[in-house]
Amino acid sequence: MLTLSANIRKTLGKKTKSLRKKDVLPGVLYGPKIKPLALEIDLKEFEKIYKEAGESSLISLQVDNRKVSVLIHEIQRDPLSLKPIHIDFYKPSLEEEITAAVSIIFEGESRAVKELGGTLVREISELEVKALPQNLPHEIKVNVGNLKTFEDEILIKDLKIPAGVKVQRGPDEIVAVITPPEKVEEELAKPVEEKVEEVEKVEEEEREVEGREAKGEKEKSEESK
Repeated sequence: MLTLSANIRKTLGKKTKSLRKKDVLPGVLYGPKIKPLALEIDLKEFEKIYKEAGESSLISLQVDNRKVSVLIHEIQRDPLSLKPIHIDFYKPSLEEEITAAVSIIFEGESRAVKELGGTLVREISELEVKALPQNLPHEIKVNVGNLKTFEDEILIKDLKIPAGVKVQRGPDEIVAVITPPEKVEEELAKPVEEKVEEVEKVEEEEREVEGREAKGEKEKSEESK
C-alpha cells in the first residue's frame, strides 16, 4: 500500500492561500467513527501518489505517529491551472462495501484499425463498481487486440473483473467497438446536416413572421382608408 505523509493543519479558512503559495495542499480527513481532521500535505508528493493510486485504491495516510487506510475521495482544483487546491481523504469501514469509479485502460492494437482503417470507439471510459475498500481495483485493463473485424465488440461481461468486485452495469453493455471509415464520415457529416436543417427551419419561421407582419400592415392600411 502506498504511503502519504500528512501533518495536522493549524492554518484554516482564507489563510490557507499562504499554504498553497508554498506548494502545501490543505485537506481534511473524515469518515464513519472518526473525528474530522484538518491536514496539510506536500503537493508534489500528493500528485505522485495520486498518479499511482487514483481514487479507487486505498493508501496509507501517515499522520503524526499513526497510519490510517484512506481513499482519495475528492479533489478541488483551480479552474484555470487545474492545480489541486484542496483534498478530501475518506476513511471507509473495511467491513462494508462501497461504490467507486474505476478507470478502463485500453491496451493493444486492433487489426480492424491497423489493416482495415477503422476507428476505435470507447463507449465506456470508467466503470462503477462495488466492493470492500481493500478489494477495489486501481484500474481495469482491456485488450483491444480482440477486435479483429467491424462485427467484433467488447462487452462488460468480457472484462476481467477481480474477485469480490461487483460491476454496476449490465453484462451486455458495449465497452468498445471498431467503426468502419464510411461510418465515421457519416457521423462527422451528421452534425453539419443537422445545423443546415436548423438554419432552414429558422429561416422558414422568419419568413412566416415577416408574412404575418406584412399582412397586419396591409390590414391596418386598408382600415385607415
